[in-house]
Amino acid sequence: MRRVATAAIVVIATVVGAHNSARAQSTAPNIPLPPAARLGPTPLVWYGIGSVACAAVSPMIATVVLGRELTATEGGRMALSCFLGPVGWLLGPVLFPDPIVMTIPPPQNLPPRGTRQAHGRHIDIPPRGVTGFVPEVLLEFEAGTSAQYIAELARALQLTLLARQSFTLTGRTLLLFRIDGTGSVQDTLRLVQARYGRALAGQANFIYKFGQAQPPAPSDSAAQYVVPKLHLLEAHRITNGDDVLVAVIDSKIDGSHPDLAGVIADEYDALGTPGPAHMHGTGMAGAIAAHAKLVGVAPKVKLLAVRAFSGTADGAQGTTFNILKGLDWAASKNARIVNMSFAGPPDPMFRDMLAKAHARGIVLIAAVGNAGPRSPPLYPAADPDVIGVTATDAEDRLLPQANRGPQVAVAAPGVQVLEPAPDAAYQVTTGTSVAAAHASGVAALLLARDPKLTPDQVRSRLIKSARPIAGNKRDVGAGVIDALAAVDSVKK
Repeated sequence: MRRVATAAIVVIATVVGAHNSARAQSTAPNIPLPPAARLGPTPLVWYGIGSVACAAVSPMIATVVLGRELTATEGGRMALSCFLGPVGWLLGPVLFPDPIVMTIPPPQNLPPRGTRQAHGRHIDIPPRGVTGFVPEVLLEFEAGTSAQYIAELARALQLTLLARQSFTLTGRTLLLFRIDGTGSVQDTLRLVQARYGRALAGQANFIYKFGQAQPPAPSDSAAQYVVPKLHLLEAHRITNGDDVLVAVIDSKIDGSHPDLAGVIADEYDALGTPGPAHMHGTGMAGAIAAHAKLVGVAPKVKLLAVRAFSGTADGAQGTTFNILKGLDWAASKNARIVNMSFAGPPDPMFRDMLAKAHARGIVLIAAVGNAGPRSPPLYPAADPDVIGVTATDAEDRLLPQANRGPQVAVAAPGVQVLEPAPDAAYQVTTGTSVAAAHASGVAALLLARDPKLTPDQVRSRLIKSARPIAGNKRDVGAGVIDALAAVDSVKK
């Protein structure tokens, strides 16, 4: 009878363990786990510890229940049942297969488990609830990683490779994958972090939007309060920003507009698909370089037109991958200034490229955004290597929708500003976008005056020459930029 009881205990422990093993594999059915990831050293260690604990404790419990000491044979059989029970965890995938997991082909030639699990890796997983990205991931792999390894990863995680791009500025090669399965961006990156040791970096493909507070409205007015506000006519007697290369990472610019004739030195389309000229990109280019009906801040600069945003007038957006392509191209063309009239979340790969661009001597200027005073800092304006610009109106009052914080370096006109629009038209626009473009124009005047200025020196001169206005420094920075004062600060 005792032998039957002992055998029953072994069978029950085995089956229960097998069932629990199968259940453990089904707790997250939307995550396509590779079968090879079912078992590993950690669960086996814990099952071993449990077996030892069972073998040590169960004889004492049996002694209390039976009221006598166990014989050596009884104790041995009980201990054996404790050690055989965890075998069920190994038999679970066989006895209770999970069809969601078992249908995924197991990856081959994977690195040993535990290889490069965290050291030197940067897998950035967005917190739950964050949705500012597309269903895609950017991954970087160790040098020499085989195409087979990458293909097996993509198959196991239900990904499709969309693009591969090598970046000169950072020396990195990034692969863009689309998520085809039901797994989220976060779940996909967790699996990459836990299982694929040759992935050096990974993150979401974040979304960026323009720093425009309202859709542009047409206008026939030729009045430009920006001209006297920034003392442009006086500054242009000294310099017009002659031939300084300014990259505008934005939507497609209408280079045929009369106010932009001859200013586009080169163009790059990071999207790779045809698209019409857009109001935002055309307006930002005009704020910097208009020279016909309107007066741009630096009318003789040369623009590098980078199309990284697509969509409708009030819904255009760009992604990390396309912005990185545009910034890298601008650096390869020796841009001295990069205007970024857009805002979005913190982004590790973007941060890395901004640091490399700053180290190369490129002046980086961005809109602080129009998400309101309670918004967290938006990027790239909040990056320490970028000059963040907010917007003020004709009376030097702060745009109510503008973001606030220590990232605000200076203010510039950005409310009801007259700018070019596609098809030889004009528009009135409001937002920190156009304010950033005005600051980029003043930076161009500074570099035309002294090409040896570093990005930090340009920042310093913009801040020191700004005209103080009412408001907290976290709201308006050092005040409104002044083109004449900035140029005068540079002695020839």
